[in-house]
Amino acid sequence: MRDAPTPRPPQRRRVSVVGVIGELLLTAGVLVLLFLGWQLWWNDAITGAQQSAAASDLSTGWREQAGAPSEASGVATDEASSDAIPADEIEPPVDATEHAYGDAFAVMYVPRFGDDSQRTIAEGTGLDVLNDADTGVGHYEGTQMPGEIGNFAIAAHRSAYGGGMHEIDRLRLGDGIFIQTADGWYTYRFRDLEYVAPDAVGVLAPVPHHPELAATDRLITLTTCNPLYSTAERIIAYGVLESWRPASEGPPDEIAADVAAWGR
Repeated sequence: MRDAPTPRPPQRRRVSVVGVIGELLLTAGVLVLLFLGWQLWWNDAITGAQQSAAASDLSTGWREQAGAPSEASGVATDEASSDAIPADEIEPPVDATEHAYGDAFAVMYVPRFGDDSQRTIAEGTGLDVLNDADTGVGHYEGTQMPGEIGNFAIAAHRSAYGGGMHEIDRLRLGDGIFIQTADGWYTYRFRDLEYVAPDAVGVLAPVPHHPELAATDRLITLTTCNPLYSTAERIIAYGVLESWRPASEGPPDEIAADVAAWGR
């Protein structure tokens, strides 16, 4: 009778240098992606809060200077305030100041974008304006000013550095787009969206896409990148001026409660 064969010890899998390097690189890649995602979200949240606070401070300063009411003066409604002046009944004041690049001159508030979405608008659309912790929204130089006949065109990031237009695709017909300056409040109403190539500068014309025409309407154009986390195209939101309200009267009733809460 033969003796039972002695079992061989299990062979240990040989680990190659290439395999180790590959696994390390894969792990490092995952960690880098997680870090970039966290940094993008964190940067967006922190910068957005700073931009909101800076806009609140600017707005409060203008309201105090004008002696405007500090609290909501009435019940918020979806209609224009009774003491707001319809755009077709008066020539709204237009800021004729030659603002230097980077100068802040307005505050934008779009309720559809959510609480604390107020942002300061500064002259110029370079990254030093759009990435700035005190601004976040830039005015295309050469386009019209708030309330002016033509096209008041502005830009902001959608998914970084505060994401001033993160919710632009959620705008609905008639949504308010409120612009505050030292003179008062300009109420625009959203009309429609379109998607264009990054080089479609025709959206900035006084009559968008028709630079040969003379403007008759007072428009606002919001521009930002699309889709999220990409610069493949631009998403454009258009609005039309509905009314103007003097600074001394305080913000429109529709947003008075929101504005009163800024900075609290």
